[in-house]
Amino acid sequence: MGSQDDDNTGLVLGLLFGLLTLVIAFVIGIAALRGFSKPVAPAVAPVAVAAADSDASILVQDGLVTFFFASGQATLAAGANEALASVVKAVADGKKAVLSGFHDATGDPEKNAELAKQRALAVRDALTALGVAADKVELKKPENTLASGSDKAARRVEVAVQ
Repeated sequence: MGSQDDDNTGLVLGLLFGLLTLVIAFVIGIAALRGFSKPVAPAVAPVAVAAADSDASILVQDGLVTFFFASGQATLAAGANEALASVVKAVADGKKAVLSGFHDATGDPEKNAELAKQRALAVRDALTALGVAADKVELKKPENTLASGSDKAARRVEVAVQ
């Protein structure tokens, strides 16, 4: 009789260890799933803002804020303050905003160069109105202010953070 009790005890212990192993594996699996299913920050999608009655618009993509202007205009599109929020934060964290103005190939080149400068100054003024110190904004003349691409895409000011 003693050997039959030992066989039953071994069977019960085997079942108990098997059940315990399953419970531990289940708990570890649930914990792993919860760890892997943490919300991941979405990739920053390009944000475009366009004014209803003009060709002026804003594109925010990969940390670069690009202001597009209507022909012959230096007026910022609606939503400029919202588009510049990340730049304002970066400058507050010790960075510098660098503005580069471009123009298209239509019209007088000298007037276009001056208009590109006025557009960059309009963006600078928007930044300073949002509390950015003037010495934290650099106006940089690009090597080639005449941008390639469509005229609309060429009439722009790019705001980068360095």
